[in-house]
Amino acid sequence: MSSDKKTTIDMIRHGEPVGGKRYRGQVDDPLSELGWRQMRAAIADHRPWEFIVSSTLSRCAAFAKEVADNSKTPLRLDEGFKEKAWGEWEGRTPAELNKNDPSTVNRHLLDPINNQPNGAEPIIEFQKRVLASWERLTTEHQHQHVLLVGHAGVIRAIISHTLQMPVEHMFRIQVANASITRIELQAHNNGVFPRLIFHGGQL
Repeated sequence: MSSDKKTTIDMIRHGEPVGGKRYRGQVDDPLSELGWRQMRAAIADHRPWEFIVSSTLSRCAAFAKEVADNSKTPLRLDEGFKEKAWGEWEGRTPAELNKNDPSTVNRHLLDPINNQPNGAEPIIEFQKRVLASWERLTTEHQHQHVLLVGHAGVIRAIISHTLQMPVEHMFRIQVANASITRIELQAHNNGVFPRLIFHGGQL
């Protein structure tokens, strides 16, 4: 494998949104002041990226635009990297969901295929959507260093794919606000070898 054929993708989850922790899904809450501080601290003065891609939701897109503008880096907003739609859970906290049945959230975490909320995007379809955008990104920006600004679900779906984990186990992966994950794709004669370099780490 030749190092000059390496594609590096850094993925950062958005910081805390206004309203704090909840199943926000595609509710378009902006970053809180804390969320902005978290994200700015996470990348500090690092600007190694040749391209930036982001979810279209404002808690990701506003920060991606700030980084792109400050570093004069090309930016694309991609609907495919939006968070999983949570149906009737959208905008609700785990405590609210567990109020009448304390096992509600745990049932979903243990078996998200058969215990998804009413109206939610099926987890398998969600991963297919994310991976379609991932395939486009990694094809169009081969051998580049890219920043993806996204959501916990998006990052889980990509890590699961990279490690060939069953997608129904993706909630076993913790993704903190403003945490960074790096994936490398190494080209070689038989195709591409993807590797998880670090998760929840620092630049």
